[in-house]
Amino acid sequence: MIANGRGAASTPLRTAAHSASGLLFAVLLLLLGTGLLGTVVAIRAELAGFGIGVTGVVMAMYYVGFLGGAWIVPRVIGGVGHIRVYAALASLCSSTALIHALAAQPVLWAAMRLLSGFAMAGLYIVAEAWLNDAATNDTRGRLLSIYMIAVMGGIAGGQVLLAVVDTSGAAPFIVASVLISLAVLPITLSVRSAPEFRWVPHLPVRKIWQAAPLGVVGGFGAGLAHSAVLALGAVYGARAGMNVARIALFMGLLVAGSVVFQWPIGALSDRIHRRRAVLLVTALATGLAVVLAMLDPLGNAVLVAVFVFGGLTFPVYSVSLSHINDHVPVGTAISVSALFVFVAGVGAIVGPLVASAAIAAAGPPGLFWALAVEYAAIAVFAVGRISVRRGLPISAQRRFVQVPARTGALVIHLARLGRRNGRGTNLDATRSDGQPARR
Repeated sequence: MIANGRGAASTPLRTAAHSASGLLFAVLLLLLGTGLLGTVVAIRAELAGFGIGVTGVVMAMYYVGFLGGAWIVPRVIGGVGHIRVYAALASLCSSTALIHALAAQPVLWAAMRLLSGFAMAGLYIVAEAWLNDAATNDTRGRLLSIYMIAVMGGIAGGQVLLAVVDTSGAAPFIVASVLISLAVLPITLSVRSAPEFRWVPHLPVRKIWQAAPLGVVGGFGAGLAHSAVLALGAVYGARAGMNVARIALFMGLLVAGSVVFQWPIGALSDRIHRRRAVLLVTALATGLAVVLAMLDPLGNAVLVAVFVFGGLTFPVYSVSLSHINDHVPVGTAISVSALFVFVAGVGAIVGPLVASAAIAAAGPPGLFWALAVEYAAIAVFAVGRISVRRGLPISAQRRFVQVPARTGALVIHLARLGRRNGRGTNLDATRSDGQPARR
């Protein structure tokens, strides 16, 4: 038994992390496969001559499928259970990866991206349900941080694989399929029983907007920017003359920056007014996007810049969500997150369409010019909100919690059933500072 307070406090986290280790490994494998697949599809679409507008539509279909899956898959889970749904959706996702190799046709690939997004939504629901089941009030925030590292680390690792796999043939699609298939094993062989939840009351959209409009705008902008840069960053590189290895490095550094900067930006947002944190991060992201639009894509400076840009752009999602949670009643986190995921999801659908139009109009730098405009709009809105309403005292802000921007299907699942059942949830029984919620 560990006697000191610090060691004793760490024991529950070690226990929870050990309990969730199989899940975290499955998530890592899953994101390695899908991270590789998404970038390869963008590159191969460019090489096949789809045209930037068509490529934007193909890449946007993933987010359409994801948003649809987050609403539809829970009905299936209720009928056949979490493990069967996970296995079925992983099989579907693995199959879509292979079907890409059959023919480089825009309609076929758009359909496969739609199905892939649909499957990933369900896979996230199951994975996050298991994660929540393994966590306690004391460990949930830190376990979520580990989960975030697995998610973003998997996406970054998928870019590294791009550098070692021959992208000209079927190999990348086969590798992605194998990785996704292997992600089934840790879940289907788990000895843990399927998680059970109680549900939450619905918080009206109007209330959330009235409470924190900047958070809603930030969520939409974050989804728009994330999808644009992840979906078309590889196209930017290909059109700028990068080889596959450099595209892999470029995209890998983009995602790696989000892991490195997430915690310090979150810590900063706990120490200053949250709206000022949103303003600071989006203003810096705007400036850096302008710099990236002007830098030589083949120089070393662009690699440093994209690393920092990734570190600034991805935390906007978490900081915006934390801002909303500072202003809504305790016990409504799931309902808030459901709306937030939906808003960010709509932004994610729009992002590749806007970015592809910008690239068509201004060439490769158009991607970053579009991102600069998007973040500048959020920053201007933040200035407006700061000028018209006094913010919460810093002492009243809840603790920042890292949230992977590409997850969240679980909260839509919970809130949707919550409106139907009208009961509370064990997920919502904690505040964002880790303390029990007041009922």
